[in-house]
Amino acid sequence: MSSAKYRFATADGQKVEWFLRQNCAMTPGQFGACYGFISAVSLCIGIFFWTQGATLVLPFSALEIIVLGIGFLCFARRALDRERICIDGNLVTVEFELAGVTSKICFERAWLRVEFPKRPRQLIELRGQGQVVEVGRFVRPEWRAALAAEIRRGVHVG
Repeated sequence: MSSAKYRFATADGQKVEWFLRQNCAMTPGQFGACYGFISAVSLCIGIFFWTQGATLVLPFSALEIIVLGIGFLCFARRALDRERICIDGNLVTVEFELAGVTSKICFERAWLRVEFPKRPRQLIELRGQGQVVEVGRFVRPEWRAALAAEIRRGVHVG
């Protein structure tokens, strides 16, 4: 299989792999640096007003930093979500990480069925041997049919 056949996949000999992940504008390190900067500015403003006699500004500044930190943590937990679909020989492996929980499902290539999305926001279903897994949550809805066609072609070729 050549990589020219696939839009989303990487192909290496008989192995075809799709790696799908969140589109994040900032790395976790950049996000942490941004949070540190915002927290430092807010704390400096709170301390300035506290020294001027406005004692309630500092506690609200601290509360702001805590709430912002909780929001950033919730975002960061989802920022590293990913899906990996790999066809290697007679085995199709689907690995996904959602909110820090990693799962792995293996299918026999000969028994795998790829179900195209029937509705606009529906995910692609991979079915086989009594197992069902949905993939494509990190692909735009209008591109999911093309991804499903690629996966189907990769499963049935070879």
